[in-house]
Amino acid sequence: MDFNDLAAFASVARAGGFRDAARASGVSASSLSTAVKRLEAKLGLRLLNRTTRSVAPTEAGKHLLERLTPLFGEMEAALDVLNVFRDTPTGTLRLNVPASAAYTILPGIVARFIRAYPGVQVEMIVEDGFVDMLSAGCDAGIRYGERLEQDMVAIPIGPRMQRLVTAAAPSYLDVRGRPTHPRDLLSHACLRIQFASGAMVTWHFERGDETYQLDPAGPLLVKPSLALDLAIRVAVEGGGVIHLFEQMLQPYVDSGELESVLDSWSVWFTGPFLYYPGHRHVPAPLRAFIDFVREDGAT
Repeated sequence: MDFNDLAAFASVARAGGFRDAARASGVSASSLSTAVKRLEAKLGLRLLNRTTRSVAPTEAGKHLLERLTPLFGEMEAALDVLNVFRDTPTGTLRLNVPASAAYTILPGIVARFIRAYPGVQVEMIVEDGFVDMLSAGCDAGIRYGERLEQDMVAIPIGPRMQRLVTAAAPSYLDVRGRPTHPRDLLSHACLRIQFASGAMVTWHFERGDETYQLDPAGPLLVKPSLALDLAIRVAVEGGGVIHLFEQMLQPYVDSGELESVLDSWSVWFTGPFLYYPGHRHVPAPLRAFIDFVREDGAT
């Protein structure tokens, strides 16, 4: 088998499409398509199901990708050893991150990192589903503590304490009233968020020993990795009450476009962690990022 054909198949299967794979690999989409067709012809099996909207591995393709992923990982690790002979590391750093981290903590950290390490290309896969970071071809991921696997090494990244804030446009609150207790939200237009898995985001509130969980109805439902900005803009335009990370809403509160409510009920929680497998070779780009996060004060 031609190694380049196998690499082409793996890149397309991971990216979920020929165009995205072409952008990531620097090879034209037509070249990738030709390579995959050639591989399928040699194997006598269809490896990818193609539609006008998506590309996904067949059952045979999934099995092949599962076997190829660790092999490509070992090859990358072998080449990565050469980084010790360079003044600064080069290569690709692939991170799997939730939308909340992509919006709130990563922009500043990544901007400083790529200025410090121009030879490293950062690829961020933003998704809210619970995925196997290694099988997805990523070097590391970001998760909150309750979702970390026990065999992973984890270091703090971003602010160590975060909180969720409830807010709405002043014009909306002038008409509908300002809630003084979480249960008041049941009579408000609440802008809801749904994870990619289909699970709804429950609104949590806490004051002293009293806790309150709310699953309110609302006129708008968005999936966070796709439309968080949309939900915020709808709130700014007076469409309803929104419940999100403080870092996302604070600029609008500071400008007066949104007004926070139920502040005494806000729930504080521990910030996220950068995690990676401790039993594997740590690639130079990841090692540089780990050291940068620790030394930059990004924790």
